[in-house]
Amino acid sequence: MKVKFFITGGTICKRYNEISGALEFRDSFIPGMLELGRCKLDYSTEQLMLKDSLEMNDEDRETILASCSACEESKIIISHGTDTMVDTARVLGPQLENKTVVLVGAMIPYSISNSDATFNLGCAVTAVQLLGAGVFVVMNGHIFRWDDVSKNRGEGIFQRADL
Repeated sequence: MKVKFFITGGTICKRYNEISGALEFRDSFIPGMLELGRCKLDYSTEQLMLKDSLEMNDEDRETILASCSACEESKIIISHGTDTMVDTARVLGPQLENKTVVLVGAMIPYSISNSDATFNLGCAVTAVQLLGAGVFVVMNGHIFRWDDVSKNRGEGIFQRADL
């Protein structure tokens, strides 16, 4: 089984700029996180973009969809910003019923202490191997189907859509 990682950006890939005080993108942390976690899966990574998900648009989501559709792997993990992760999942869900796609991100950047990034990525790596076909959001130790997930901004968690 080979797993494809598509990197799109989001908080998981941001780092703190000590000079400006801003969170910004340089390179993705995902390849290094997999190496540090001693991930022994047969996998490859591809950076599609490095964007804050609030800056993502329909064209970006179509790029993600086209990349997932075109890749030979049936197991895919997408690193994504949490603010519009659900929006992207809803674009992918009806179109990728024959692949297992997991969207994952972090509330706190990997580069900052007490980040949830490593835990979430590890959960995504496990989930993509065990789940059947479909599109899922994996955050905070939970697995959600694309059509039954929402972000609770007040609590900073993901939950079922009907809660």
